[in-house]
Amino acid sequence: MHRQTLPVPVHQAAQDSPTLARLAQLARESGERLKAVESLIPPTLRRFVKAGPIEGSSWCLLVEGNAAAAKLRQVLPALQALLCDRGWQVTSIRIKVQARAS
Repeated sequence: MHRQTLPVPVHQAAQDSPTLARLAQLARESGERLKAVESLIPPTLRRFVKAGPIEGSSWCLLVEGNAAAAKLRQVLPALQALLCDRGWQVTSIRIKVQARAS
C-alpha cells in the first residue's frame, strides 16, 4: 500500500527543521539589512542590488554588473557604519557581481 505524501508549506518545513529555520532567519535578516541601508544606495543603483548571504559577521550584496558594483563599493563604509549603529555586527560587506539579465 502506497502512502501519499502531501506537499509541506515552506514555513512549516522551516519550523520542522532547525537547519531550514536558520536559513529562513538569515534570509529574512539579509532582507532587513538591505532595507535598512537602502537610503544610502544611490537611487539609480537600487534596482541592481539584492540581499545576499550572511556568513558570520560578513554580509554579501549581489550586484548586477561591474559598473554598479564599482559605484556601490564607494558607499560600503557608510553601509557598514549604519548597520553597526543599528545593532548588526557587520565587520565586512562583500560584493558579488552577477551577470546582467539580458
